[in-house]
Amino acid sequence: MMTENHICAAAKAMAQTYTTGSVPLYGKKLRLPDRQAVILLIKDIRRLIFPAYYGEAALMSLAPEDYAALLLERIEKQLFRQIALTLPEGQEDRAADLAAEMVAKLPQIAQKVQMDLEATFDGDPAAASREEILFSYPGLFAILVYRVAHELYHLQIPILPRMMSEYAHSHTGIDIHPGAQIGDYFFIDHGTGIVVGETTVIGDRVKLYQGVTLGALSTRDGHRSRAGQRHPTVEDDVTIYSGASILGGETVIGRGSVVGGNAFLTDSVREDTQVVIHAPETVFKSRRNE
Repeated sequence: MMTENHICAAAKAMAQTYTTGSVPLYGKKLRLPDRQAVILLIKDIRRLIFPAYYGEAALMSLAPEDYAALLLERIEKQLFRQIALTLPEGQEDRAADLAAEMVAKLPQIAQKVQMDLEATFDGDPAAASREEILFSYPGLFAILVYRVAHELYHLQIPILPRMMSEYAHSHTGIDIHPGAQIGDYFFIDHGTGIVVGETTVIGDRVKLYQGVTLGALSTRDGHRSRAGQRHPTVEDDVTIYSGASILGGETVIGRGSVVGGNAFLTDSVREDTQVVIHAPETVFKSRRNE
């Protein structure tokens, strides 16, 4: 039977891991955004964009402009607090400026997300209504969070954009890096397993189905490969069906093309091209003679 000595030995070994790692693990509390506060921020932005569906009932008696002003003030305060925690101490003025700049972008983000809602309704014959999409389609939620996180990423705010995108990833199974550039009227159907890498460029009116990967051709060099575009470009009016993998920064899927399910592409595709993977031969045998 082990004695208390094993606790002492394990504690000593554990303490050594606190000082030998590549990141600080013990001591003064780190200045990092609060995960729960970031989740509440996402929910408040969703309330701002779709008040009739996610807004607080007690505020629905306000005039629309007053409702928006109240939410915007609350969001700006939340943004300031979380952005300040990503910056070195003493940069509160910069955090306030970044929060104000982000708030000014929210009306444009709302317009884009509303276009994404229309793309989803127009693109999915199974969608009975826009209300159904708002309450039950994970793709639209992932896109909404991406559009917010992308603007924070564009403002060069550290950590916060990835916290948002990973929250959406954990809830939807859709992994969109906030650095990706995605055009208007974007539609994700089903969505589970979709991966969109950091330097991906996606045009307008693009449709992605479940399991699509827009990834790097190789990550063997790690951080040394960060420079330049590592992920593909998907031009306007492209549809990519389930399970397709498109890899590499030099790979371009031309405008109006359709990439069939389970395709694996590392070369570019010309405009208005249909990429089809021929199904393997399926053989049916009777079991009666076995």
